[in-house]
Amino acid sequence: MPTDCIPFRETNYFSSLICDYLDENNALKPFYNHFPKLENFESQISEKQNAFTSETRTVLVRSLKKQYESVAISNATQKHIDLLAEDNTFTITTGHQLNLFTGPLYFFYKIISTINLCKQLKTAYPKQNFVPVYWMATEDHDFDEINYFNFRGAKIQWDRAASGAVGELQLDGLEHVYEVFSSQLNSTTNAEELKSLFRSAYLEHQNLTEAMRYLVNTLFKDYGLVIVDGNDKELKRVFIPFMKDELINQTSFEKVSQSNEQLNGLDGNYKIQVNPRAINLFYITENIRERIVEIDGVYSVLNTEMTWTKDELLRHLNEAPENFSPNVIMRPLFQEVILPNLCYIGGGGELAYWLQLKSNFETQKVVFPMLLLRNSVLLITEKQKEKLEKLEVTVKDLFLNQEDLKTKVTQQISDIKIDFSKQKAHLKTQFEDLYQLAAQTDNSFKGAVAAQERKQIKGLEHLEKRLLKAQKRKLSDYLERVILLQDVLFPGQSLQERNMNFSEFYLEYGNSLIPKLIEELEPLKGEFSILTVQ
Repeated sequence: MPTDCIPFRETNYFSSLICDYLDENNALKPFYNHFPKLENFESQISEKQNAFTSETRTVLVRSLKKQYESVAISNATQKHIDLLAEDNTFTITTGHQLNLFTGPLYFFYKIISTINLCKQLKTAYPKQNFVPVYWMATEDHDFDEINYFNFRGAKIQWDRAASGAVGELQLDGLEHVYEVFSSQLNSTTNAEELKSLFRSAYLEHQNLTEAMRYLVNTLFKDYGLVIVDGNDKELKRVFIPFMKDELINQTSFEKVSQSNEQLNGLDGNYKIQVNPRAINLFYITENIRERIVEIDGVYSVLNTEMTWTKDELLRHLNEAPENFSPNVIMRPLFQEVILPNLCYIGGGGELAYWLQLKSNFETQKVVFPMLLLRNSVLLITEKQKEKLEKLEVTVKDLFLNQEDLKTKVTQQISDIKIDFSKQKAHLKTQFEDLYQLAAQTDNSFKGAVAAQERKQIKGLEHLEKRLLKAQKRKLSDYLERVILLQDVLFPGQSLQERNMNFSEFYLEYGNSLIPKLIEELEPLKGEFSILTVQ
């Protein structure tokens, strides 16, 4: 897999906030702890080691062993769970929704970034142990975001009514999804493995949590990946003090709101990713995950008849912490309270909202993790690369929007020079004499000269656009071949990794796909990777 790369900023697919973060813009430094460089992990390790208790380690290990009771655990994963009991063991964590059949391809890049960073850290810090963690978002309730995956340009969708936490959903209707998916596959070895993987995950388990745990464990157990389900009574019991503070003092609303104002006040025109609620907890029970609200000292659950006084609610929290579920503002805090975590690896949107949270962590006296942008990848075949070379188009060109790409290619291959810069410069020289003449008269004549200059420059620009349009028509067959390639590699005018599912590549490369990606991806490199698959 030969590798090339492009700076994230030059892809035009990443926000100014994330690009400025990657550039270590001084204005953003108050919003994170240590920047993710290998040498900076020493301080992060020290901070987390001093803050993380042996009691929490004991609860974590006990909970993980219980979660893995019915799973075919690998020796590597078992070793990592056992190591978590030791105070020199730390985690690197990524998280994701329970997307059907893993959803977009970047799910793999998140986990592989996590695995590879652990390996890199072990080499740099041999006295410590580093465990890759995938946090399953079992408590999410956005079913419409996870109930499909794309395959060969079509959406394969799980249609059913759904409410409450998605992890608890029964797998009704997935037999039909399996039939639709398998009907599009042939009978090659790789296709049969895909069918078996889908069937075993979704037709032989009780709920979506079990299915996802089986699927991800099967794919990554050889690398010691540890899968965490935060929807766990004992893990939430550790988090009770923070949930109590959220219910009574609503600290996160105050702190995150302040951070949002500070970010809004910067020069980067940054988009605020999430806005806090007064209470950033849901109430979760069978088929229900609804917001907890407080009005005049009475706590209630939206769209239900459940109400409590403050004392009643706090008593209920202590008795049944599993019924309380952190939202997007509180989930990162929950994660960092129960894990000996050093670094969170996520996509641009995720890191954007993590950057809003540091002041809340500081107030809660919880160590804020390093934030690392996951690997991003474009997979391209040798055949596609050869086509690009024949068309004299670079892979980097394909990151342009379609009209800009057509313009660039047209200007590049046209026999006629489409750029009228020389003519515009000549025109400006001619008008310099007129401006000198105007200086000897009054301002009205000077204004007339300026207006005439603008008119003639606009005329040249109009002719330039018409010539470009005519050349695009003339070269339409050539441009069509370029656009066809872009459409294949950037489906829906989006990044490949945000649209395509791993199954399309697994059909071609089988179980060698993950080892190839693990071999090539460098999590701390900080650039967009282009991998030629052979």
